[in-house]
Amino acid sequence: MSTVTAVPLQPVKRAYVLWLVVGLVLAAIAGVALARAGDTGVVSTPSGLRYKVVVPGDVTGARPTDADVALINYEGKLMDGTTFDKSQQPTPLPVAGAVPGFSEGLKLMHKGAKYRFWIPPNLGYGAKANGPIPANSTLVFDVELQDFIPEATLRQLQMQQQMMGGMPPRGAPGAGAPPAGN
Repeated sequence: MSTVTAVPLQPVKRAYVLWLVVGLVLAAIAGVALARAGDTGVVSTPSGLRYKVVVPGDVTGARPTDADVALINYEGKLMDGTTFDKSQQPTPLPVAGAVPGFSEGLKLMHKGAKYRFWIPPNLGYGAKANGPIPANSTLVFDVELQDFIPEATLRQLQMQQQMMGGMPPRGAPGAGAPPAGN
C-alpha cells in the first residue's frame, strides 16, 4: 500500500490575491475596449440603419436621390457571413426601388464611395422570408457607388437607343452604301 505524504499548504498572502483580482478586472476592461474598437467609424441613423464609410469617394460631389438610378457593385450577406447576392458587374438600381435601408444608405454615398451597411429587419424584408434570406434577418451589404444619373435621363437614353436600334448604321449593307466589291 502506498501512503500519501501530507504536505501542509502555506497560506496565500492577501496581496497576491488582490493583485490577481486587479489583473482580472484590467483584462476584462481591455477586452471590452478591444470589442468596442471594432465598431470604430460605425454610424447609426435615426431609422436604425448602421453604416461604415470604407472609402469616402468624391465628397465634393452630389449624392443620389430617389429620382436617380445608381450604378453599383455590391455583395449582400447575412450576419453569419452567408452571401445571398453579389453583383457580377456594375448593376443599375433605381434608388427608390430598393428596400428602405438600402435606399437610405445609397443616398448617403458620393460617387466612388464604398460603404458597409447593416440593415435591420424593419428596413429590409421584415418578417417575410425572401428567397435565401430568412425572416427577420439583418442584412449586411458592401456597396460601391460608381455613378448615378436621373432616372428620366436614363429613360431618354434608352428611348434614343431603341429608336437608333431600328436603323442600320451608316455604311452598313442596306443603309444606302454600295454592296462590297462593286
